[in-house]
Amino acid sequence: MAVKDDYLIDTLVDMGLLTSEQVGEVRSDVEADSEGVIDTLVARGELMAESVTTAKAAQAGAEVVELAAMKLADDVIAAVPRNVVRRYKAIPIYQSEDTITMVLSDPSDLETIDGLQVALDKQVEIRVASETEIEEAIGRYYGRQREDSVGKMIQDITEGEVDIGGLGALEADDGIDVEADAPIIKLVNQLIVDAYNSRASDIHLEPMANTFRVRYRIDGVLHEIKSPPKALQASVISRLKIQSNMSISERRIPQDGRINTAVGEGKTVDLRVSCVPTTHGESIVMRILDKSGLRLGLAELGFFSDDQARFERLIALPDGILLVTGPTGSGKTTTLYSCLHFINRPDRKIITVEDPVEYQLDGINQVQVNESVGLSFAHALRAMLRQSPNIIMLGEIRDLETATIAINASLTGHLVFSTLHTNDAPSAVTRLVDIGIKPFLVASSTRAMMAQRLVRRLCAGCAAPYEPADSELNSIGIDAAAVDESNYRQGEGCPKCNSTGYRGRFGIFEVFVLDDDARKLIYDKAPVSTLRAKARELGMRTLREDGARKVIAGQTSVAEVLRVTVTDEG
Repeated sequence: MAVKDDYLIDTLVDMGLLTSEQVGEVRSDVEADSEGVIDTLVARGELMAESVTTAKAAQAGAEVVELAAMKLADDVIAAVPRNVVRRYKAIPIYQSEDTITMVLSDPSDLETIDGLQVALDKQVEIRVASETEIEEAIGRYYGRQREDSVGKMIQDITEGEVDIGGLGALEADDGIDVEADAPIIKLVNQLIVDAYNSRASDIHLEPMANTFRVRYRIDGVLHEIKSPPKALQASVISRLKIQSNMSISERRIPQDGRINTAVGEGKTVDLRVSCVPTTHGESIVMRILDKSGLRLGLAELGFFSDDQARFERLIALPDGILLVTGPTGSGKTTTLYSCLHFINRPDRKIITVEDPVEYQLDGINQVQVNESVGLSFAHALRAMLRQSPNIIMLGEIRDLETATIAINASLTGHLVFSTLHTNDAPSAVTRLVDIGIKPFLVASSTRAMMAQRLVRRLCAGCAAPYEPADSELNSIGIDAAAVDESNYRQGEGCPKCNSTGYRGRFGIFEVFVLDDDARKLIYDKAPVSTLRAKARELGMRTLREDGARKVIAGQTSVAEVLRVTVTDEG
């Protein structure tokens, strides 16, 4: 029995939490089966785990905290990376400029405390809770590690099952020993299936110096899972490159590919695969393209009824350009596909030009850009105009040539949908002018511009009524006194949402519909600030204002709106 345990036993006895008789009764058993006295007493139910925690805290002169009753601030959680929390099995509860308070299960573990101080570059103060409480809190605030089936499979794969020594020959011969690597094939398939079942949008496989990290992006947030050993890195990457029709002998340049695979009985998904060489190996990102997600109606996108009615009127116009703006990953493509699905009728011809075609849609002609044979956005757009379409969807306006053809198409009786990478709706005007389009053409062709972001939806299984502080509401522009009815809620975390409090995402929007006065401002080359003021005058809600409405309605949280929006000007 360790000296450390002797001191802890003495402390338990001194505090009246344990008797000398109880200790004496189990000493002979401990010597026989090599188990600790404390562990044996806890296992037998003669000693409460909470009593052990109290004694450890008393030894170190530290305070015991009840993590389950605490609501930890977002900035405190953000101050300590997930890998540090998991490595040291400690969670932060408070922070100041040069100090951070961490909760440990063993306050006498000086090695862990020193490691935290080095990793965080701050003075660390210690509080104490049981290991079970800490693990629950880590799962609640940092997300649980998704390692059920994948983790079991990784444990089953040993160096004896996979010919690690033969990887050099595999790379040199551009072949793969299917029999030797069958466990790798199963592992790769299970990674994809688990990601799909977890509702992930992306799978990230990232070679590090000593590890091979695997993460799923779920509802826009990355979650780390149990990763394969570094020794399996080359086999896993080679398997994915073969599935994606990439060259496994080429490891110096980026490559793109596509995988179509089964994820269940009668269910297949497409994966868009990107492979990029990095310092420690090739990094692979797989975007999961699930066609069932495209059958969203406009209401499912996140529109309130008034915005939905307004948007339906816009997409029913006979001509002009409708632009959807936002950064990568803000749901622009999904919104455009939902628009096409809404207006797709037998009496309309719809053609799209995309790079790549992410989803195949019934009843719509889709053209895949192929630069290697000279089929650019501009060439495809010119050709499609000779097909006499009613509606055109252009994946993205990237250059002057594409923008010019799209605008000419809108001025000759076509309805054109496209996307731009701008932060808000009025900035789309500036972007088009910067590309080289004359302001009068922008003014005459553009019908509306819509900016959007995605926020996480509160989990329906665990969202409960919540009374936010006035300062919290003020941060997104909500005046509590001016709100007649509210339904503020907060996700408490449950197995259904993996203890995050969120499940699924929806959009927040700002829609700028042009009128004659706005067109005149564009023609006169008015600055974005003037256009934005005009848009507000015409009834445009900003992204943050739309997000605030959805916080009041109990659909999302203040933290989510703050995460994806900036302070409104003016």
